[in-house]
Amino acid sequence: MARARDTLSGHKHRRKRPLQRWRVAYLGRDSTNCQTDLYLFAGGSVTAVRYRDEILHPFVRPFIAAMGTDKVFMDDNSRPHRARLVRSYLESETIPQMTWPARSPDLNPIEHVWDMLGRRIAGRSVSPGPLHELQQALLQELALLPQQATNDTIASMRRRCQTCISARGYHTRY
Repeated sequence: MARARDTLSGHKHRRKRPLQRWRVAYLGRDSTNCQTDLYLFAGGSVTAVRYRDEILHPFVRPFIAAMGTDKVFMDDNSRPHRARLVRSYLESETIPQMTWPARSPDLNPIEHVWDMLGRRIAGRSVSPGPLHELQQALLQELALLPQQATNDTIASMRRRCQTCISARGYHTRY
């Protein structure tokens, strides 16, 4: 079994295999025009330790602190997000986190932002080639994405959640 080093506390944690493969992370923007940077993982798998050290500590903690105590951090049920190490870190930093049922539909508004960015990238006359070109294209399209598109997605969340509840978690048009 491999061991992952906890770089903040120095402890080692057992893990059977890498938890999930991701390349790009984007925390998002909100209706107050506050936005985080796009983050590109430098290869490898995203483990709970990497998620905490490369995303939560440098980005989420200051982002939530700047947003105020009435904001809730939304991620999803991927394994790094639900690891005990991550939950403990979020609790120690008093970062409020939305609880997701195990088989919930993904209603996180950031997924819709990813969809908008993906469509913009696909609509380019020349597709990005290597990873650094994709990163640059994402940064360009993110800068051009109208804030109103994000605001509209956030404003629709109450309706989306009500629709999901009415459908008892089954398929919705969202």
